[in-house]
Amino acid sequence: MILKRLQLYTNVADPTNCYIVVDEEKKEAMVIDPASEVEKITEMLEILGAKLKYIYLTHCHGDHIGGVNELKEKCGGKVLIHRKESEGLNNPEINLVDYIAMPKIELEADSRVDDDDLIHIGEIEFKVLHTPGHTGGSSSLYCEKEGLLFSGDTLFKGTWGRTDLPTGGLVDIMDSISKKLMLLPEDTIVYPGHGKSTRIKDEKPIYTELKPGNW
Repeated sequence: MILKRLQLYTNVADPTNCYIVVDEEKKEAMVIDPASEVEKITEMLEILGAKLKYIYLTHCHGDHIGGVNELKEKCGGKVLIHRKESEGLNNPEINLVDYIAMPKIELEADSRVDDDDLIHIGEIEFKVLHTPGHTGGSSSLYCEKEGLLFSGDTLFKGTWGRTDLPTGGLVDIMDSISKKLMLLPEDTIVYPGHGKSTRIKDEKPIYTELKPGNW
């Protein structure tokens, strides 16, 4: 597997982590959360000699979906998002484009995924984990073979995602993290939607007391 992280800037203070995953043999690629600055994404795909198969959206907030239409127009690829999250793609009260002063987004998913669905990039398999809490349809992607998780805005290094936004909820995010993500192998590397990566075993102590860490 080839994995690249691009930090893309929107009107939100923290840059969004956009991830490019490529199967080295078949050169199939998936782009996760293309927030903006699409030229950076297309340039990296060209450098890697990869063909875009999927554009995966961990949730529908504007700072994660702002570059989708341009990327699809330039590189193709099918847009995937969890079934419960697809309803918010074009709703500014849910995707928050007005709140973060972004242009209106009109976007449709090509396919809607559900919990435990499997997605394949060449020989690489990802499992969809429905992880509500930041939003009602937030999802994460887990690759058992590579021992990694793309957590969107559900789990961060030392803390969890905001739950005060439309369709979010503290009980939901705690259930998602403690009952799904913390059950993954402890050495699983977590790649979040913002900030630095972490490991499941480094986050577990937080959720025994359910309060953010101090780091």
